[in-house]
Amino acid sequence: MNMTLTSDEIQKILPHRYPFLLVDKITDYEPGKYANGIKCVTANEMHFVGHFPQKKVMPGVLIIEALAQTGAIAILSEEENKGKIAFFGGIKNARFKRQVVPGDVLELHCEIIKRKGPVGIGECNAYVDGELCVTAQLTFAIEQ
Repeated sequence: MNMTLTSDEIQKILPHRYPFLLVDKITDYEPGKYANGIKCVTANEMHFVGHFPQKKVMPGVLIIEALAQTGAIAILSEEENKGKIAFFGGIKNARFKRQVVPGDVLELHCEIIKRKGPVGIGECNAYVDGELCVTAQLTFAIEQ
């Protein structure tokens, strides 16, 4: 059974708000295990004013942030982590395979592969139309 979250429900879990909330919907998740989400990329976003005016491309670091927010849903939806914040601890093996542009629907996937106390690692991938755009391993630390 798929568990989904609307934008309003996401905001009850994540502290992020406009313009930095980068996940529009969670399409499936299991607390502590994984989360899948989507980000609808639109030309109206502020970063496209300067990146780049002549050829709009979503910055790779914002795709990484969207993946991190997706993983944070998996972690912060656990009962013991409700109301906490998950911070970046590191980024490994980030690879950018395809540009993301206005009109794309970014499919975000993060699986929690390792945890020790408040620290963990997520294996993350972002796709557009089934084509891999970004892959990275993200380390996080939950506030204590």
